Amino acid sequence: MTTSNPVSQPDFEAQLRKEQLGDEHLGTSVDTPLRDDAFLLTDDQKVARIEPLFREIMDVLGLDLRDDSLSGTPHRVAKMYVKEIFRGLNPDNHPVCRTFNNTYEYGEMLVEKDINLNSTCEHHFLPIIGKAHVAYRASGRVIGLSKINRLVDHYARRPQVQERLTRQIASALMDILDTADVAVIIDAKHLCVSSRGIEDEGSATVTADYHGCFKDHAVRREFLDHIRS
Repeated sequence: MTTSNPVSQPDFEAQLRKEQLGDEHLGTSVDTPLRDDAFLLTDDQKVARIEPLFREIMDVLGLDLRDDSLSGTPHRVAKMYVKEIFRGLNPDNHPVCRTFNNTYEYGEMLVEKDINLNSTCEHHFLPIIGKAHVAYRASGRVIGLSKINRLVDHYARRPQVQERLTRQIASALMDILDTADVAVIIDAKHLCVSSRGIEDEGSATVTADYHGCFKDHAVRREFLDHIRS
């Protein structure tokens, strides 16, 4: 008589911790977790590798891949993963963000609000949909308005945790503008909360990252008033 090998206590505890991290939507680092060899393959090579893997998933689910509606899905999904919804993983896709002298000496805060945000939860690979609000107070340099939107989109186009995404956007803007006076707020709905698990369709998640002058309560209140206006 054969018996299955019991799962060891350390293995069980490690698996339980992974389940808890995903169910609680917790991240493990500020940086997106990437292996050192993450970019040895080209985007086209990654598409070619993912396509048969997703085909296998569909096959295991029992879908008939001979059907005209489904036959091209593995390639479409592979291409979508690499070149669309996860394109922010590739540093080559980082937007070029040139700065300019603040020749008009504008010294108040600049707020770009209601920026469309589409990301993906790294725990269940389901969408995160919402708005980002970004502000900075210029020192000697300013940035084109559309570049703020592009920065938000770039970091959103990864498997993400909302807290990490908020901090990555703020950190990138501080580096580009060489100023600490930056604030970011994200207000988003997570389909991993609304379409599975608790299935709460009414809730939303708000995260914020304040730096420099935005740590002052009066400045922060002004930023929030601009968002609400």
